[in-house]
Amino acid sequence: MTIERTEVPVPDSDGGSDRGRGVGDAIRNWWDGLTRPMQWLAGVPVIALIAILPVWRPPLLDTPGTDFGGVMAQFAMYALIAIGLNVVVGQAGLLDLGYVGFYAVGAYTVALLTSPNSPWNKMGTSVFFSSDWAWLSCLPIAVTITAFTGLLLGTPTLRLRGDYLAIVTLGFGEIVRLLADNLTEVTNGGQGLSQIAYPHLGESEELPYGVFSAGNTGGNVNSGVWWFWVGMAMVIVVLLIVGNLERSRVGRAWVAIREDEDAAEIMGVPTFKFKLWAFMIGAAIGGLSGALYAGQVQFINPTGFNVINSMLFLCAVVIGGQGNKLGVIVGAFIIVYLPNRAMSIHIGDQSLGDYKYLFFGIALVVLMIFRPQGLFPARQKLLAYGRQVYLAVRPAADAAGAGGSVASGGGR
Repeated sequence: MTIERTEVPVPDSDGGSDRGRGVGDAIRNWWDGLTRPMQWLAGVPVIALIAILPVWRPPLLDTPGTDFGGVMAQFAMYALIAIGLNVVVGQAGLLDLGYVGFYAVGAYTVALLTSPNSPWNKMGTSVFFSSDWAWLSCLPIAVTITAFTGLLLGTPTLRLRGDYLAIVTLGFGEIVRLLADNLTEVTNGGQGLSQIAYPHLGESEELPYGVFSAGNTGGNVNSGVWWFWVGMAMVIVVLLIVGNLERSRVGRAWVAIREDEDAAEIMGVPTFKFKLWAFMIGAAIGGLSGALYAGQVQFINPTGFNVINSMLFLCAVVIGGQGNKLGVIVGAFIIVYLPNRAMSIHIGDQSLGDYKYLFFGIALVVLMIFRPQGLFPARQKLLAYGRQVYLAVRPAADAAGAGGSVASGGGR
C-alpha cells in the first residue's frame, strides 16, 4: 500500500508561506537571524553612510534649487513624527487625524519658554535656562507637557472607536491651532514667536551665532546638516525605546487591540490602559519632534500646524506601512524628498513640487488598490514563533498520521 503525501506550504509568523517570498522577506529573515551585537555591527555602517549623505550630496539624490542639508533635516523631523504616529495608528490601531496638535504643543512649549516675544520667557542668566543650553533644557519639558496633553485628550475620548475617534482627534488638532492664533497676549497670534533658542555651539568669527544658527547657510556642512545629525540621534534613541516596547507585553497588547479589540478585552487585556499608553507615548514623540522643529527654524506661527500637515504625517505612515518602524521612516523620506526634488522641474510657470498634494492623493488611491498594507507591511506577531512551533510539531504529526494509516490499512 502506497501512502501519498501532499506538501502544504509552511506558514510563517505573518500568515504567509514559504512560497512567493520576496527579497524584503529574505533580508528581514536574515536580519532577524543575527544576534544583537551582529545587528549593531551591520547597522552602524549603514547609519554612518546616511549621516554623511548631506555632506557628500550625491548627484542622483541632491535637490537642485533646495539645500539638501535642510531637506535632510526636515526628513529627520518627519521621521520622528512618523514613528510617534505609527505607535498610535500602526501599533495600537487608533486613527488619529489631529497628531499635528501634539507637534504644535511641543513647538510652542519651547517657543513660549525661550522667545523674547513671549510673556513666559524664562531665558536669563540661570544655568538651566541660559542662552547656550535653554533649547536642550526645554526638550524634557516639551516631552512631558505633550505626554500630559495626550493623557488629558485620551482619558475621555479613547472609549470611542473608528470614525468617532478620528473626528475627535481632528477637532483637537484644530483647537490647538485656533488657540495659538487667538491667544495673542501669550502666543503673539498670527505674527508668531521669533528668536527661539537653539544650541549655541561652534561659535567663531566666521559663525558668531554657532553652527546651529539659521544664518549658517554656507558650505556643505551648514545648519541643516547639523540639525539632521541631531534628528538622527533622536530617531535612533526613539527607535530603541519603541522597539523594546513592541517586543514586550505592551507591544503584544497593542497588536491584539489593533487586530480585534473586543477579542483582546475578552481575553483579559486591559484595552483602555494600553490604548492610553500608546496615545501618551505617541504624543511625547510628537512633542519631541515639535521641539526639534522650533529650534531648527527659530520661528513659529499657527499656519505651520494646519490639518494639511496632519494629513501628510498620516500619509507617511500609510505609504511606508502601518506598524513597521523602518517602513514609516521610508514613507517620511518620500513625503519630504520628492516635493523638494520636483521643485526644479517646471511645467509652464508652475513648479512640479507645487502639485505634491495631487500626486500624494493619486499615490494613496493606487496604493490602497494594489498594496493596502503599504510599501513595507508589518509582520503580524499575534502567534509568536508560530513557524518554529509548526516545524517542531509537524514531523511528529506526520509520523503519527502515517502509522495510523498503515495500521488501518493492515486491518482490512
